Amino acid sequence: MRRVSLLALLLVALSIIPAQARNRVVARPATGTEQEVLRDFERILDLWRDGRYADLFERTSGGKESAEQFAKRLSSAPRKPACCWEKMQNAQVSLKGERAAAVRARLGFEGNVSGTEFVTKSIKLRKEDGLWIIAQSDLYSLANLAKKRYRYKYLPIQGK
Repeated sequence: MRRVSLLALLLVALSIIPAQARNRVVARPATGTEQEVLRDFERILDLWRDGRYADLFERTSGGKESAEQFAKRLSSAPRKPACCWEKMQNAQVSLKGERAAAVRARLGFEGNVSGTEFVTKSIKLRKEDGLWIIAQSDLYSLANLAKKRYRYKYLPIQGK
């Protein structure tokens, strides 16, 4: 009886170890520049969540709107970044040179739907004056404010 229970315990232990090894992701350590990109992108998300649109406007590029229009548009957005651990997960940085990078991450948003809506997306960042900045169009896309709206037209089935 003792051999059977010892053998069963050994089989259970051996089946758990490979499962844990499969779930563990071996990632290379991030370089200083990659950590800087992630830190600045997380700061952008925090400024947006906290409603500090004037500071956020300074970390954006490429927009034709004034700071006031930018703030008004983002404050009425259908979604904003979630808090804490839901904000950004599984982030990977791809450096495209000294002044360009892309962050691919699973981003959490709060908004129209109850709970947190997750979106996996790549966001391009550029370095200007020592800070990594985001394009306003990318920010609007994350906020679900893209100018392109899809319209659907209902056509009833025609009888013969």
